[in-house]
Amino acid sequence: MRHPLPSPSALSRREFAAQSLGSLLTFTLLDMLLATDALADEVKPVTVKWVADVNQMAQDLREQRFDQLAWQQKTEELFAQVDLEDLLRLIDFEKLTTNLKLVDNGARSLAFRFQEIEGVPTRLAFGRQIFALKEGRSVVPHGHNNMATAFLILRGNFHGRHYDRVEDEKDAYLIRPTIDRTFGPGECSTISDYKDNVHWFTAKSEPAFILNIHVLDVKRDGSEPTGRVYLDPQGEKLAGGLIRAKRLGYKEVHQLYG
Repeated sequence: MRHPLPSPSALSRREFAAQSLGSLLTFTLLDMLLATDALADEVKPVTVKWVADVNQMAQDLREQRFDQLAWQQKTEELFAQVDLEDLLRLIDFEKLTTNLKLVDNGARSLAFRFQEIEGVPTRLAFGRQIFALKEGRSVVPHGHNNMATAFLILRGNFHGRHYDRVEDEKDAYLIRPTIDRTFGPGECSTISDYKDNVHWFTAKSEPAFILNIHVLDVKRDGSEPTGRVYLDPQGEKLAGGLIRAKRLGYKEVHQLYG
C-alpha cells in the first residue's frame, strides 16, 4: 500500500525549505541551459570563428611567429570584418550594461566573458575589457611598454588620437601625431611598441563603449616592464612635427584629461 506524500504542513520548516530551494535551483539551471542554447542558435558561426582567429593571432604574437607590426595589420583586417551586433550578443552586452553607472572622470572598466558556445576558446591568449564613458570623458593619453593592444568601438562616437613614440627622455617622451579623427561603431585602431604607441580617446556621445583587447609580454628581451606610461600630448612643439610630452602619473593625467 502506498503511503501518501506528506503535505507541506506535515514537513518540518527545514525540509520544506530544502525541497523548495532544490526546485528553485533546478529551474534556475534549466533557465540558464535554455538561455545558452538560445544564444548558441542566435550567434553566427562566423562570429565564433572571429573570436577564435583573434585568439590565434594573439597566441602567434606571444610565440613570436610574427612581429608586432604584422599583428597590427592582421588585427585591423580582422576587426574590420566583425559583425558588431552579433559580437554584442556573444558578450551579452545588454545584460552587462543594464543599470550601469558611469564615472565622472576617465573610463569605467567592465570585465566580461564570452558566452560558452562551442568553438569559442575557453583559454584566451589576450586580455579583454570594455571601457564605458560619459560624453566628454576620456581614456586618458597613454602609451605602452611590451604590449600590443586593439580598440573596437562598440557604441557611440569618439575623438581618437594616436602618436608614434619616437624617443624616451628622462622626464618626457618625444612623440609625433599620426591619427586624429572621429571613430564610430565598428571602427578600430591598434597599438604596438613600434607603431602608434600612444593613444587618447574622448567620448563624443553618451554612453560610449570601447572593447579593448591586449596581449602582454610580447618582447622577450626583458628590457621594459609591461604596462602603461602616462604623458601630456599637448606639450612643447618641436621641429619636424615632434612634441615633447611630459611624463605624468596616473592621478595627474586624470586631473588633466580624464
